[in-house]
Amino acid sequence: MKQRILIVDDEAAIRQSLAESLAAEGYKTDSAETGEEALAKLNTDAYDLVVTDLKMPNVSGLELLQALRNQNRQTPVIMMTAYGDVDTAVESMRLGAYDFIQKPFKLSDMRRQVAAALRVTQVPEKTKAVTASAPKRAKPATGTASAHYMGLIQACPGLHGIGELLKKVGSSRAGNDTSVLIQGESGSGKEIVARAIHEASDRRGEPFMEINCAAVPESLLESELMGHEKGAFTDAKARKEGLFELAGQGTIFLDEIGEMGILLQSRLLRVIENRTFRRVGGKDELNVNARIVAATNRDLDQAILAGAFRNDLYYRLQVVEVHIPPLRERPDDVGVLLEHFVNDLNAKLGLSTAPPDAKLVAGLQRYPWPGNVRELKNVLKRIMILEEPAELKLDHFPPHIAAGRDPRAAEDATHGSSVGLVSLSEVEQRQIVYTLDKTSNNKSKAARILGISRQTLREKLRQYEEAANLAQNEAES
Repeated sequence: MKQRILIVDDEAAIRQSLAESLAAEGYKTDSAETGEEALAKLNTDAYDLVVTDLKMPNVSGLELLQALRNQNRQTPVIMMTAYGDVDTAVESMRLGAYDFIQKPFKLSDMRRQVAAALRVTQVPEKTKAVTASAPKRAKPATGTASAHYMGLIQACPGLHGIGELLKKVGSSRAGNDTSVLIQGESGSGKEIVARAIHEASDRRGEPFMEINCAAVPESLLESELMGHEKGAFTDAKARKEGLFELAGQGTIFLDEIGEMGILLQSRLLRVIENRTFRRVGGKDELNVNARIVAATNRDLDQAILAGAFRNDLYYRLQVVEVHIPPLRERPDDVGVLLEHFVNDLNAKLGLSTAPPDAKLVAGLQRYPWPGNVRELKNVLKRIMILEEPAELKLDHFPPHIAAGRDPRAAEDATHGSSVGLVSLSEVEQRQIVYTLDKTSNNKSKAARILGISRQTLREKLRQYEEAANLAQNEAES
């Protein structure tokens, strides 16, 4: 059966050219001019991939992506962006986009990205035809999955204390009912910890329901959590169960709880205190049987002082509090995570990439990983899909990672925001790494921006790699 691709763009010429190019590759294509039209098609038809423009009137590509993820649909999404929208494109990756491509692009580049996205799973998980606001009921967790998450946490030296805490919470009968607050930077692994909490408890056979509070408009979040009755508001054409009902005896994970509005916070507080709620527009009191696990990357103490977060809700949520340190503070975990992701991707992609060796791990430990675990996983995923390496080498990774430098820090230093003096060669290296990062490692484009030949750029990168290897060998000797 031909794989189906939905193309979303308000420019007819782009829709037509993409449809013709992808159809010539054997794909079945459909198109939508607006985000609203795309959502309507996604609610009635199944697609293997969505290719969407970022900036569109009314419903943007980012909002389209959020709508898919809020419904727990894992359909891969490729975002088309204009030059200068890199920050927003990176945000789309954070929200779950497979990749982004900058306009104008070559059709051959798009075909290559489409093929890579469709290879993520051997049998694509197609979008289900469900109503736009109805979240999908999570599949019960299994004992194998429990070992998967807890085993990963316990294998990481930097998370040893967290693993011990989760075992206590899971084994305690009282602990099975207590709410948990997970705090840590974006991408540090809060969802992994939340799933481990669920699967270390007696609730492991029940649903694990999650929602990102920052990705749902405030006007819809209450309905997503508590459900609504028919006629409760204009578009409420039927009764809908919310996550508190769908979770049953399981766990509900409220990610980015710090972004929840103050009014809904008061309603959530009542739910936690009374263990009851009402659907929007309803009169009947319904019982809450699920455990509540919340997570945030915000400093809630500061949010409380600013009047943006309720003090009483904070204390209700943090009966058990888990702090996840950023990956830069636990470099020993890099090797464990890298091996885990390689094994996982080998199984999903049908590859046989060898386990990472000590030299590669040592090289990657030099990089501060500002995007934390999520950045490591996404970078590795892209490498294995596009290059299918038999053995991972440091030069498979983007130059700024291989050089062990955060491009944002390089940007600050290059533009005079850092303290201290550096050599001219150091400034040059930082600028080259920064430019490569901003051009998605496109060496031809970076060379043009820097005003040097591509051969000169390649030679400088070779010198930087040799210097990094030499420094590493000296450190090991």
